[in-house]
Amino acid sequence: MILIETIINNLKINYIKKGEGKTVLIIPGWGTTIDTYITLINSISSYSCVYCLDMPGFGKSAELKNSWNVDDYVSFIINFIKDQNIKELDLIGHSNGGRIIIKLMSKKLDFKVNKIILIGSAGIVHKKSISKKIKIKIYKICKKILKIKLINFIFPNLLLKLKNNFGSEDYRNASPIMRETLVKLVNEDLREFLPNIKVPTLLIWGANDTETPISGAEIMEKLIPDAGLIKVENCSHYVFLEQPYYVNKIIDTFLNGENK
Repeated sequence: MILIETIINNLKINYIKKGEGKTVLIIPGWGTTIDTYITLINSISSYSCVYCLDMPGFGKSAELKNSWNVDDYVSFIINFIKDQNIKELDLIGHSNGGRIIIKLMSKKLDFKVNKIILIGSAGIVHKKSISKKIKIKIYKICKKILKIKLINFIFPNLLLKLKNNFGSEDYRNASPIMRETLVKLVNEDLREFLPNIKVPTLLIWGANDTETPISGAEIMEKLIPDAGLIKVENCSHYVFLEQPYYVNKIIDTFLNGENK
C-alpha cells in the first residue's frame, strides 16, 4: 500500500493507491480516515486499483481554510480524480462520501463513472420529531439570550457549553470551521438529485443504522433509476466493519459479476 500526498484545492491531501486493474475510488464518511476502510481496501485491491483518501480536516490531510458545502466537496473530488488522470472508475461512498457522490452525478463530468456503491449514505433530510423541534427551539432561545453582552460577560463559557450539549458527537468534536461545514452538509436534502444517477447503483445498509436510517435507503432505491438495496441485519452505520466478509463479497459480485 502506497501512502501519497498531493495538493487539491490548495490543501495538502493524504491518500493511498493499492492494486491493479480498473479504478475504484472510496470516498470516506465524516470523521473517518483511510484506516477505517482498510478491510474494504484490501479486498477490492485484490481485483482492482483502489484509491482512498483522508478527507480535508481528517487523518493526515489539511483542515479546511473556510467552511464548505456539498458543491465544494464535489469540486474537490472532481479535482482529485483529474489530478490522478483517471478517465473511468467505480465510486464507493460511505455516509458523507455517498452524499458527495449523489450530487457529483448531476454534474457534467470529464470522466466516466461505471458503477456506484452507497454504504449508509447521507443525503436525505428527515422530518424532525416533535421532541427534536422543541429541543432546537430551546437551543435557539438560549443562544439568543447568551449572546447578550452582559450575560456573555458574566458567563463567558456558557454559550460554548450550550453548543456542546445540544450538538451531535460529530459537531462537538469539530473545529469551528468544520462545525460550520457540518451544518451546511446536514441541512441540504439531495433527493431531487437522485434521479440523475443513471448508472447501476448498489445500496448497502445496516438495518439498525441510526445515523442514516434505513428509511433514507428506501427513498434512494425508489428514486435512483437502476438501484438495488441490500439490508444487513443486526448491523449499524459501519456495516462494512461489522460484517466485512459478507459486505466484501457483495461488493466483489456487484463490481465484477458480469466478468466472472
